[in-house]
Amino acid sequence: REHGTERAFSHPYDKLYEAGVFNCAGCDLPLFSSTTKYDSRTGWPSFWKPIDDAIGTKEDRTLWLMVRAEVHCRRCGGHLGHVF
Repeated sequence: REHGTERAFSHPYDKLYEAGVFNCAGCDLPLFSSTTKYDSRTGWPSFWKPIDDAIGTKEDRTLWLMVRAEVHCRRCGGHLGHVF
C-alpha cells in the first residue's frame, strides 16, 4: 500500500516453481496461478496473466521519462509491482 518494492533477487518466490496459487500478502486474495509464472530474470516473481478480476492497475509516472503500469491487489490495494 506504500508502493515499496523489495530488493531484486531477495525473495524466495522468485525461484519457486511448485504448483499452486500466489495470494496477496495483505488480504489473502488469490492473484496468480503458478501455471502463468515465468523467469523474467529481473529478480522478482513474474507472471504473464493474473487470475480473473484479481488485480488493478494505474499509471505511474514517478520515474523521469518513463510511464509504467503499477499493479495492485484489487481488494486491498497492496502493491504487486510494475509492468514496463
